[in-house]
Amino acid sequence: MRSPAPLVSCSVADGVAEVRLDRPEKLNALTLQTLHELVAVARRLRRDRSLRAVVLTGEGTSFCAGLDFGAVLRQPAGIVTAFVPRPWRGTNVFQEACWAWRRLPVPVIAAVDGHCYGGGVQLALAADFRVAAPDSQWSVLEGRWGIIPDMSGVVTLKQLVGADTAKLLTMTARKVSGKEAHDLGLVTELAADPVAAAHDLARELAERSPDALAGAKRLFDDTWTASVRRTFARERAEQLLLLFGANARAAREAAFGSAPARFGPRTRR
Repeated sequence: MRSPAPLVSCSVADGVAEVRLDRPEKLNALTLQTLHELVAVARRLRRDRSLRAVVLTGEGTSFCAGLDFGAVLRQPAGIVTAFVPRPWRGTNVFQEACWAWRRLPVPVIAAVDGHCYGGGVQLALAADFRVAAPDSQWSVLEGRWGIIPDMSGVVTLKQLVGADTAKLLTMTARKVSGKEAHDLGLVTELAADPVAAAHDLARELAERSPDALAGAKRLFDDTWTASVRRTFARERAEQLLLLFGANARAAREAAFGSAPARFGPRTRR
């Protein structure tokens, strides 16, 4: 049987990967195939130690209109299989399609234009940064369908907004603009051209040590709700691994000199 056309594309240039949801005729709505491909692409990128950053976006005029219920509900067996968590990861396919981007040891930037609904919001929130068009449209749309966010969105909403705002967005399924999402704390930066701005940020980040970027991401993500004592312990552990590394030495030499740093590959996966 002929394999279906891919619904997620990935290209890498100068250490920056651009990952695109590629179903523009359906506003990049998510199918089970899309979810599996997002997981597979993230895992493949995680193994690339020369990778410096990821830009996550959608083909066409929208980032992602959420789950394509019509397509997904035609595959009840696939839903059941995808819903079962993998014990070694603690996530099922729906959750891992988003959370896999948190597992990447490089900065991930979501570039959001047009629609960002439901599962699209959860995918965008799983990125480290979100650059959005002021007139993009955001909604935790699951409430419209009588369900709740279940693709890691509860965790990421908690990290970005207060409990009242998270509940309000989830319970009402209210639509807000990119500017309003920025005011609420969901969006990091606003830009007329989110993809171009995301690539600018990716290039800026690529000027820093890949080991320091990975260490900072691990430290913040792993200790966000940890005790002060545990956070201090992790600070010390990460710093010891960085201090005597070749990439830290390259950063110091560049800081004291005039030539840009020449970093080697990331030392840890």
